[in-house]
Amino acid sequence: MQSEVLTAASAVKTDSEEGTYSEIKETEREITETSHGEGSPDGDKENLVTREEVESSKRAYRLIKRAEDFVLSLGALIVLLIPMLIVALAIVIDSPGASPIFKQERVGKNGKTFKLWKFRSMIPNAESKLEELMDKNEMDGPVFKIKNDPRITGVGKFIRKTSIDELPQLVNILRGDMSIVGPRPPLPKEVEQYDDYARQRLLVRPGLTCYWQIQPSRNKVSFNDWMKLDAKYVREYSFKEDWKLIFKTFSVIFHKEGE
Repeated sequence: MQSEVLTAASAVKTDSEEGTYSEIKETEREITETSHGEGSPDGDKENLVTREEVESSKRAYRLIKRAEDFVLSLGALIVLLIPMLIVALAIVIDSPGASPIFKQERVGKNGKTFKLWKFRSMIPNAESKLEELMDKNEMDGPVFKIKNDPRITGVGKFIRKTSIDELPQLVNILRGDMSIVGPRPPLPKEVEQYDDYARQRLLVRPGLTCYWQIQPSRNKVSFNDWMKLDAKYVREYSFKEDWKLIFKTFSVIFHKEGE
């Protein structure tokens, strides 16, 4: 059996944080208990969730969830319009030379690509410098992430730590590209390296937050364990799970645990 999903339990200090951590540990135990079962990287890969199974189940839930996504994202955009304009101005002042909005092709439900919106947290030519940093990648699998990325700007560090950089994705949610809750949308080059187990995460609409998003030190979560978390959501998604993840996300943002 692979190591536990989290390795940073000692970082939890406050009562509120301890509550969040205990709930996450409960999720970990559930994943550990099932990780040798159906569809796990260590178990039987023949019993994977199929597109037909997803499309034929919970139809009422999916319709209501889409309406919920539309109303909540529209409301949030109206309420946060002025703060988001201030953030955009701060980005331009701190790092001129490019738009404060960064758009990148991502893969959504059933492999459909779309342009994901984020506040730009890196220097204008960040993409061209990626190759120079590949040997410093701290993630396994097809994903690239490093904690102290030198391409991140001063304002970028703050908006990443507080997850403010993700707010423009409310537009993606409004358009129907994404949902509030769902697996994070991957890059096309990452999907090219997916096996059938990892491709399960493409069976539902990608989201602004997910199980992986709320993990303390989430960049230390292995790629296989990340895929387990997403597979768990694909199998068990419900209004109850969605709102649990939403509330946990606010806790992560409040304690500035973003990376």
